[in-house]
This record gives sequence, structure tokens and C-alpha cells, in this order.
Amino acid sequence: MRYRIIHRTTYTYESPVTVGHYIARLEPRSLPFQECPWHEISIRPVPMQRAEREDSFGNTCVYFEIEGSHQKLEVIARSLVEVLPAEGIDPSETPAWEMVRDACRADHASPASLAGELAFSSQLIPTGAVFADYARSSFPARRPVLEAVCDLNRRIFEDFIFDPAATDFATPVELVLKKRRGVCQDFAQVMIACLRSLGLPARYVSGYLETLPPPGQVKLVGADASHAWVSVYCGEVVGWVDADPTNNILPSDRHVTVAWGRDFGDVSPLRGVTIGAGEQRLQVAVDVLPEGE
Repeated sequence: MRYRIIHRTTYTYESPVTVGHYIARLEPRSLPFQECPWHEISIRPVPMQRAEREDSFGNTCVYFEIEGSHQKLEVIARSLVEVLPAEGIDPSETPAWEMVRDACRADHASPASLAGELAFSSQLIPTGAVFADYARSSFPARRPVLEAVCDLNRRIFEDFIFDPAATDFATPVELVLKKRRGVCQDFAQVMIACLRSLGLPARYVSGYLETLPPPGQVKLVGADASHAWVSVYCGEVVGWVDADPTNNILPSDRHVTVAWGRDFGDVSPLRGVTIGAGEQRLQVAVDVLPEGE
């Protein structure tokens, strides 16, 4: 599928901002199954400085600095992306989850031990017995790792209620697990906490869902905004496999990957520090349309 993506972010400030420093992660990644032949970001007011780099996870970051009094910031990212269907993987043919866990703990350099860096807690996603206990029924002894991941993905989808009013950015993952309510960011971080608490590497993925589904297919929860899901390491042969607990699916060509990291803090689409501002109001609108519409 080829998509045209428009991501509009607008900050309106209560009082004038004199200086603002920002980092945007809005460019879709180039991957074996995804290409981004065209991307641009327009910023108003026009930045005094602007630079581009890759972070430690390979995400494209745009740093910009705005000087001069202003009470509104508008950032519009436009992209053309082509996404190929995911290759079919038989979950029952993946290695036992304990084998993956143990390989990631090896004391020599390998793809598994490098992936193991994402098996630890992070600033926003803790590990602990409460998460391991929730995950345990999906991970009996010697179960194929992707079978277990799919089962955990399904259970979060069935056990949790999508409720935008239940949480905010600062809601702890432990509270989300207790309340069983939240949004895609919460469900992804709960699933990652569960996987890491069992010793399995998992990363937080941000991106988009198509706004209008093909005829006969349901509209996925999380469209019309940035979406979040999970990527799990399933061994050296299979590699990383994505899972979307908000929709109980393994993402394919209806998901567009933008960035990944340890948690939301590593992939925030736009964040910054300002002098002034006071209270601020954020508006975000996303359109992901198949090319030609």
C-alpha cells in the first residue's frame, strides 16, 4: 500500500514564548518492508536553526530552535510511504520462549545479546512480579515464543477497555494494569512491561494506521492520530515481530512505522523546552490516506 500522510501539530501558548527548543521524530523509517521516498516538515514560525540527525535507535530526529515572541507553534509533516504486507510467520514454528530469553542473556556478542538490551526496565516502563504474573498464563513452559506473544496480545485486547479519559501521559503502567483502561500507548507499555518482566526483549513502536480502511475491513482503533504498538524479539532466525494489543493483530501493511525505542519518551513525535508559554493547548490531527484518494 502507498499512503499520503499529513501530521499536523499545533501548540497554542497562554503567554508569549521568547525561545523554544524542539525535537521532532516524524519521518517514517526506511525498512525492508517499508519505504519513504518523500518527506518534508514545515514549521511556523520559521526556525532560527534547524538540524537533522539519527538517534541511537536509528530514528530520524529534526532539532529546531525558534527565537522571537510567539504564541503559536505549527508543525506539519507530510510523507509518502509504501508498506508491503508482512511475511507470514507460523507462530508454532518459532523457538520456545525460554530459549529466546536465555540467548539474550549470553555473555558474548550476538544479535540476541544485542536485542537483550531491551529486556530491562526503562524510565516509563518498569519490570516486576505483578507484570510477570499477568503474563504467566500465556507463557507456559516451552511454548513457542510467538504463540505466547499472540496470546498475551489477545488477552490485553480482551481484558482492557479503550478509554481516552482514563489515563494521561503521566499515568504509571502499574495503574493501567490495575484499572484495565487506557489508550494504545498504555496497552503497548503494559505489554512491554510483561514481556521484559519475563526476560524477553521488547521495544515501543510509534507510527500510524490508515484513516480509511479498504472496503469490507473494519477501521482500526487508533486511526486519525499517532498509534503505538510493540515489537518483540523472537530469536535470530525470526527476528523482531510487531504486535498491536489495541487491535489484537500482528501489524502488516495497514501500519506505518515511524520510530521505536525503550518507551514513549524515546519516540515522542514532538517535544521541547520553552521560555515563557504558561499554560499551553495541544492539537494533533493525522490523515493517512491511500494514494489516489
